[in-house]
Amino acid sequence: MNPALPSPKSAPEKAGPSNLRLRLIYGAIGAAGLLICVWFGPITFGLFFAATQAVMLKEFYRIMRASGLFPARGLGIVAGLVLCLGTYAAYYYPQFQQAGDVSTAIAQFYATAISLEVVWIGTLVALPLLLIIRELMVWPRYKHPFSSAGATLFGIFYVTIPLALLPWVVQGPAGYDYRRVICLLFLIWASDIGAYVAGKTLGRHKLAPNISPGKTWEGWAGGALLTFVIAWACGMFIPDLSLTHRLVAAGVVAVFGPLGDLAESMLKRSAGVKDSGTFLPGHGGLLDRFDAFLLVLPVLALLQLLAGR
Repeated sequence: MNPALPSPKSAPEKAGPSNLRLRLIYGAIGAAGLLICVWFGPITFGLFFAATQAVMLKEFYRIMRASGLFPARGLGIVAGLVLCLGTYAAYYYPQFQQAGDVSTAIAQFYATAISLEVVWIGTLVALPLLLIIRELMVWPRYKHPFSSAGATLFGIFYVTIPLALLPWVVQGPAGYDYRRVICLLFLIWASDIGAYVAGKTLGRHKLAPNISPGKTWEGWAGGALLTFVIAWACGMFIPDLSLTHRLVAAGVVAVFGPLGDLAESMLKRSAGVKDSGTFLPGHGGLLDRFDAFLLVLPVLALLQLLAGR
């Protein structure tokens, strides 16, 4: 081939969808699937969030491995599923029992095995013992045995327990109330959207530059403002939930939602990981999407406990 002649130009490759377009498409699909599962009833609600918790826990353990630890991923995920599914069953089984939708055999099994005390105490007592046995079996192949066992346990406390508290946080007077779940989702989404828009247009002062350089105090204020507006508007959707209750929930979301986001960003930066996973193209992993829940839910549960509920 004559080097003086220009080589033929290859046909231009078809451009793929932009990152923003991917985020919008998969975000809309994920939100629609979530809302459908919540609306359909307590079974689909429980299965969705138990599965979500399992994926988030897997992503957390992946980050721990990137930081040099070796958590017992399989054991932790199984324990998380037992804790979540057992808690959801303990909350919502009585509704099916009252409706006559369960057999005598299931009723007997529930009475002896599926109760909050058995599920929580059994899981949180058995898991540390199993982790010690696991570390004894794999030593010295995995260094730092107690640090790895601690990482496994911390995943349960950081990811699983907050999502296991979700049924209690959104429980209505008559049991499962999908409207309360949707209102909580709207509050968290409002905090994110308001912070993004206000931060892009007005952001000047960094909120936590060493952890998340893109976040600003102006963005946080915009997110908080939109969260309170949505809390007020939710009264048209769920009028039996008092304005005080909604505004308190909005305040918790406005403060602890961004803190949950920052905590997860710190976790990733400490391990040198950009995203927690690749579950949602354009969005990263589920831990990236549900990080606000991990601090919001325990605070809401504590406030309900202090209020005497």
